Amino acid sequence: MKLKTERLWFRELRVSDAPSILELHSDPRVLKYVGEKPIAHMDQALEVIEDIRQQYRQFGIGRWATLLKSNDEFIGWAGLKYIEEINVRKHNYDLGYRFLPQYWGKGYGTEAAQALVAHGFTDMKLTRISGYADVAHPASINILQKCGLQFVNTFMEDGDLCAWYEMDKLNFQ
Repeated sequence: MKLKTERLWFRELRVSDAPSILELHSDPRVLKYVGEKPIAHMDQALEVIEDIRQQYRQFGIGRWATLLKSNDEFIGWAGLKYIEEINVRKHNYDLGYRFLPQYWGKGYGTEAAQALVAHGFTDMKLTRISGYADVAHPASINILQKCGLQFVNTFMEDGDLCAWYEMDKLNFQ
């Protein structure tokens, strides 16, 4: 997978990313709206990486390490994840992103999301891409909207009210 944007590049997550994943997934600010508890140990970071790597093996996609082109610094992850069923929809390719707080508000989420939507439709030949966010998380909803996904409905996920967005290939410019 060779995906780059103006400021970012993406690659598969590696075992060597475990310290960065631990930093990302242990920060309560990062996890505030995602319904996950912070992790606290390196073995948990390795489990996160293995779960993502299983997506690569099984579906040929997953969340990718997201790095700055200028210095190869790990800023988080972004990618498409296959979800069998969610929000009463089957065979979903979920757009997701998670960045360290020091990189928030710089447009990296939108830049990554737009590139991933284009990659999904153009290179992977997907017919539909979806994304969802806690309705109380306007920054994430803003990213979904900026990359062209359209609001469809709200639904409950793990006790949280979430907004569901999606785009069909026919609506991709």
